[in-house]
Amino acid sequence: MRAKVGACENDEDGGATPLPSRMKGLAMKRLTMTVVACACAFALALGVLGGCSPNAANPTDEQKENRAYMSQVNSIMTQLGDDLDSFVDAVSRGDVVNMRTQADNAYKELDQLANVEAPEPLAEVQKQYVDGTAKMREALDGYITLYTEASSESFDQSTYDDRVAEVQKLYDEGVEMLKAADEAAASK
Repeated sequence: MRAKVGACENDEDGGATPLPSRMKGLAMKRLTMTVVACACAFALALGVLGGCSPNAANPTDEQKENRAYMSQVNSIMTQLGDDLDSFVDAVSRGDVVNMRTQADNAYKELDQLANVEAPEPLAEVQKQYVDGTAKMREALDGYITLYTEASSESFDQSTYDDRVAEVQKLYDEGVEMLKAADEAAASK
């Protein structure tokens, strides 16, 4: 006799029978769609950076420094967007090893962003970018961990929605921090 408990069926001796492959497939599909949606939202957040340059005909030295800083940030964020696209591609193929590789590539960009020297007027903006990208790093790690666990036979499907929500919250917080940094940069 089998009793359904959580994501596994328990047989009489208490041993768990793994999720049917159909259930795992649905879990993977939901996780993939979540990652794709998050990457798209991040790409939109990156697009805001393009509008962060003053329109002065004869820029001051401060404006030139600010533009150079924002140019560096834009370049890093563009590469980060490419890395996230590759991450999403790895997720869609169920390739956990490549997911980790692409996340590591994204982390290099996040580290570069943290090391960009901001001019004094944009120091707080730099801190906001660093804080936002740190949340993005946590979210990527969360996706990889969840995807890896969800593809194992012993994954407890009943925890999936809550865990995706936790990762999504980290991601959303990161996006909001990046948007705030964009708005602060645009106002300088």
